Amino acid sequence: MSPSSPTLLPDVELAPGRPPLVYAEAAGDPARWAAAHRDALRAAVAGHGSVLVRGLGLTDAAATEAVFRRLAGSLMADREPFAPRRRYADGVYSSTKWPANQQMCMHHEASYALEFPGLLLFACLEAPGTGGATCVADGSAVLDALPADLTERFEREGWLLNRTYNDEIGASVAEAFGTDDRGAVERYCRGHGIAWEWRPDGSLRTSQHRSAVVRHPVTGRRCWFNQIAFLSEWTMDPEVREYLVDVYGPDGLPFTTRFGGGDPIDEDLVRTVNEVYEAHTVREPWRAGDLLLVDNIRTAHSREPFDGPREVLAALGDPVRRSDCEVRTV
Repeated sequence: MSPSSPTLLPDVELAPGRPPLVYAEAAGDPARWAAAHRDALRAAVAGHGSVLVRGLGLTDAAATEAVFRRLAGSLMADREPFAPRRRYADGVYSSTKWPANQQMCMHHEASYALEFPGLLLFACLEAPGTGGATCVADGSAVLDALPADLTERFEREGWLLNRTYNDEIGASVAEAFGTDDRGAVERYCRGHGIAWEWRPDGSLRTSQHRSAVVRHPVTGRRCWFNQIAFLSEWTMDPEVREYLVDVYGPDGLPFTTRFGGGDPIDEDLVRTVNEVYEAHTVREPWRAGDLLLVDNIRTAHSREPFDGPREVLAALGDPVRRSDCEVRTV
């Protein structure tokens, strides 16, 4: 076999309730194994939406970065995050800082941006004692299962994400935009279809209108692709929401979502979306050394609450322009 020929994967195990699973025999060299199996792994992700690789033996950030770079065409900088991350290397980050005792609901990474990752890569260096799985759900199946009147309205109107940045909760301006220079932030917003307003207290409020349903640029499959439920005020812990509204007012929440025309989204609608996600969720507990690849357009992901230390590294790979995914209507 020539060096450029892809090595076939071991059998992909398919079982109800969990993501496709592959067992690796890396023989102490996970980057070499990843390079040899790159094409086969990418084909598995294209066919199934995600694949969990077990047995790679990833133990540190350097080895993880090497694997990520073997598998992705390119890695993206994290821009406009909704919560801070630790940066390990260019394009390699910690998982999003989110309270360990709270569910991080299903979402598609950076679905509010004009450019977003087509491929997500996660590596578990330390598995938690209990919980903490990174779960996945098929966005095309979710679209089909949601009430038709709801999806038709969102497909017609799109959705709005409103954010208020301050230094107390969520990502700060500097963490979200890579700078706190007002001119640079405004240039970024202007170039990325984001309306902005500097408030008297110095905080920044932004709004961006995005499509809620996209067409996969490779398969053409229509997918529910947004963060309508996750970044809603109704997904927050009720006590946290009440505190934030009391301190900052209803327009000062770190994030909330609306219909594309500006109408509010009620709690029942958010509950419906999350219930459909849950019905299509598959999960497998992390083991140290695991690698998870996710087609970010086709497949949503979440994070379950956990106990004990948990170290999962992430990378955003293979950027895709929203304009290449828009659903065309006649």
